[in-house]
Amino acid sequence: VQLQAFGGGLVQAGGSLRLSCRASGRTFSNYGMGWFRQAPGKEREFVAAIRWSGYSTYYADSVKGRFTISAYNARNTVYLQMNSLNPEDTAAYYCAANPTGTNYPYEGYDYWGQGTQVTVSS
Repeated sequence: VQLQAFGGGLVQAGGSLRLSCRASGRTFSNYGMGWFRQAPGKEREFVAAIRWSGYSTYYADSVKGRFTISAYNARNTVYLQMNSLNPEDTAAYYCAANPTGTNYPYEGYDYWGQGTQVTVSS
C-alpha cells in the first residue's frame, strides 16, 4: 500500500484546510485509515480514524467538533477537513493505513504517507 498525503499549507488562526490522502496498491486489504500529527519536539499523536466498511469515525478529544474525517471509497481517498484551526494544530500531518484492524483505531498502522505540513499563524 502506498499513501500520498497533500493539502497542507499556511493558514491564519480560525481558518480551514482540507487534507487528502490517496491510497494505492493493495487497498482492498485495508481495515481503516487514520490521520496522525507530529509537532516539533513532540511525540506523534492520533488525530482521527475511519473504517472503510461503514465509515465509523474516531477523533482525538483535541480536535473533536473541529475536524471531520471522511472517505471516498471509489477513489481510495480519505479526507481530513480541519476547521477553526489554532496555532496548537501546527504540525506535520500523516495519513496511515491499518490493514487488519489490530489495535485500531489508535495503533496497528503498517503503512504511512510522507506527511504534509500544516502551519497555523496567530
